[in-house]
Amino acid sequence: MKILLTGGAGFIGSHVAERALEQGHQLAIVDNFDPFYDPAVKRANVHEIRRRGDFQLFEVDITNFSALREHFRSFRPDSVIHLAARAGVRPSLENPRAYQETNVSGTQNILELCREFSVQRLVFGSSSSVYGNSNKAPFSEDQLELRPISPYAATKLAGELLCHVYAHVYRLPVVCLRFFTVYGPRQRPDLAIHKFTSLIEAGEPIPVFGDESTGRDYTWYEDIVAGVMASTKLSFPSDETPFRVYNLGNSHPVRLHELISAIELATGRRAKRTKLPAQPGDVALTWADISKARRDLDYEPKTPLNAGLARFVDWFRSSREARAASAY
Repeated sequence: MKILLTGGAGFIGSHVAERALEQGHQLAIVDNFDPFYDPAVKRANVHEIRRRGDFQLFEVDITNFSALREHFRSFRPDSVIHLAARAGVRPSLENPRAYQETNVSGTQNILELCREFSVQRLVFGSSSSVYGNSNKAPFSEDQLELRPISPYAATKLAGELLCHVYAHVYRLPVVCLRFFTVYGPRQRPDLAIHKFTSLIEAGEPIPVFGDESTGRDYTWYEDIVAGVMASTKLSFPSDETPFRVYNLGNSHPVRLHELISAIELATGRRAKRTKLPAQPGDVALTWADISKARRDLDYEPKTPLNAGLARFVDWFRSSREARAASAY
């Protein structure tokens, strides 16, 4: 396939890009190298992707419709994997308008261009946060009572609804994937596993919000990538709206105090804690029912948390040493 991948320089996107090249697809990456975190990290990700093969890189913001349209015109993708977004629950509380512009208007631009250029498949990266504080666990795609509690979550649900409109009205085949707390090499530095590991390794206290009872369904990045790539091959019956939603998670939620203990085990160091109040927008639990993804995508998470954390710490230490060496 000819795959256009938005957000391809980021954490999940860079790994999807590598897998696409390994599978022999032609690839174009769209990324604006947003300074939400150090753009040099994303530049380094692009360098790593180049080791796997050649691809086109379009430095453009998905909110810039005319520039984006020219790249669609020049590349003519068969499939689009749309991962570009403003991420993070807590930052979205501080700047909700920016999240609406990128995650809703930007997604609208992607959908409109997929329609215009007769793209055969769109895979949309959504989030477990759309479930809000659901009282039904594990979370199932069939749940209709979705009550997001952060601007970020609301924009992701809005993106899913726009995708359904284009699938229903324009017969654009769309797969929406709800990611559950993805971690692994290249993870954003603001996310819990990366932040906790960095602080524990430095002997600094970690910020602990609430009473440590919140639970997350931590999912190893390779499992997520496998689900994304399987979604690009999903076929739809001709007599139904070509629209599907799937949870991609590990289906084993872990409490915050258990996560901290597991990171302590992986690093061989004790964590110092700074207790802080619970944060608005944070849900109490995420837990994926993955039976639908198992059935349709042959999705099967293979990496338990302790094994993934050991591999993450190895990557963190090696990348830290590489950064230190490059400074001399």
